[in-house]
Amino acid sequence: MRAFLIVGVLLLVGIGGLGFYRGWFQISSTRDNTENTVDTTFTVDETKIQEDKHKLQELGRQAKDETAEALDQSE
Repeated sequence: MRAFLIVGVLLLVGIGGLGFYRGWFQISSTRDNTENTVDTTFTVDETKIQEDKHKLQELGRQAKDETAEALDQSE
């Protein structure tokens, strides 16, 4: 059970890091000096996620086609 929890946490951290790197997530903050407060905003760019998803699917299709082509040539 402990190993499952560790794998889950590492998976979440990995997805979060990849998301920030690819621009899926953004964090911004603004300071209001009159009220001594800080407003923090977490933004998810769903359009960017969908674009990357479609790119990944296209790469998968290309790899599948190239693999099928290589198998046909080897027969």
